[in-house]
Amino acid sequence: MRRGYDRGAALALPDVVAYALEENGGDPPERPSGSAHGVRLTRREAQVAALVAEGLANQQIADRLVIARRTAEGHVERILSKLGLSNRSQIAAWVAAQR
Repeated sequence: MRRGYDRGAALALPDVVAYALEENGGDPPERPSGSAHGVRLTRREAQVAALVAEGLANQQIADRLVIARRTAEGHVERILSKLGLSNRSQIAAWVAAQR
């Protein structure tokens, strides 16, 4: 039951409407990997995402932002989680798509 709730909560508004109107045959649409409709990164997370897109490693990000390496790692982990991504190259692709 919890998975169904999470799946529904992750849907974008147009998908919710389509599901409510049963335009997809009554099956809720799958959330595309990396779909970030309505997801907002914090200013710092956006900075970290941009640095990941530049190809910087966590220690390089930490040095650039004058933060601890572990803090940079935490930001990257939260970005991955928020955006539903699984690796750094997907973050880079997401950043490129936002521009």
